[in-house]
Amino acid sequence: MTAARGLFVGLATLDVAQHVEVPPGPDEKVTATATHLSAGGPAANAAVAFAALGGEATLLTALGRSPAAALVRAELEQQRVRVVDASPDDVGAPPVSTIVVAATTGQRSVVGSDAVASTAAAPSDAGLGALLEAADVVLVDGHHPRLAVAVGSAARGAGVPVVLDLGRWKPVMEELVPLVDAVVCSADARAPGTVDVVASAAALRRLGAGTVVVTRGGAPVLWWEGGRTGTVGVPDVVAVDTLGAGDAFHGAYAYAVAHGADVDEAVALGVRVATLRVQHAGPRAWAAGLASDGGGPA
Repeated sequence: MTAARGLFVGLATLDVAQHVEVPPGPDEKVTATATHLSAGGPAANAAVAFAALGGEATLLTALGRSPAAALVRAELEQQRVRVVDASPDDVGAPPVSTIVVAATTGQRSVVGSDAVASTAAAPSDAGLGALLEAADVVLVDGHHPRLAVAVGSAARGAGVPVVLDLGRWKPVMEELVPLVDAVVCSADARAPGTVDVVASAAALRRLGAGTVVVTRGGAPVLWWEGGRTGTVGVPDVVAVDTLGAGDAFHGAYAYAVAHGADVDEAVALGVRVATLRVQHAGPRAWAAGLASDGGGPA
């Protein structure tokens, strides 16, 4: 079977994750039980999950040529993710995120910057066309907004399905949602003016999203498509590290879409991969479990 090909457009960060028994309080110091330095960001982590499932993943982002950028690029390439840099500044640096993961609950706290105000623009028409010709699916996360809109619009014109990771509502979403086929978000990420996930899903569909998927932690995933709606259950497991679990879901969802899966199948694969992710401490250890877990779509 030909490997699925995914183009991921958005944020790549340098993540510094400290694992602790209990997060520190004000003016308190604690010793980390483990420290992990890796690439992060919604699009980057989704690309890693896509590659871990056996797909060919390309990340279109803005890194620059700083030492921090070199670390991010090297770690992504180690995870078999091809990086295409659209940075307008060769000496620019990627955002840095500092994460504290509590061993007792697996919950994480994140302090970092993003790329919502980025001015990175898309490659030339020829360059963008080449990227889309080599893609079975596109995922955008709304960071580097000019880049996201240009790719979303071109992908729609080329007939390549587009998945939007709506981590939170950003100004560009009003323009971006009508360009995508599916919006995948958590229950905390809602359209403006809505008070619950049902109202938010309806608002997103009015904006043009054909499919809306809402993850809810350990509760069943909800989805809406056309005149249909459904749920997919989530296994009850002990979570030791929830960092990037949503991103892993999005990467797996995109992988299933690239294989022509329907929404039920795509959500089910997303659940399976995200569930595996939260059972492993550290940003990448979970991927080794995919082989014994059966890999891609069932």
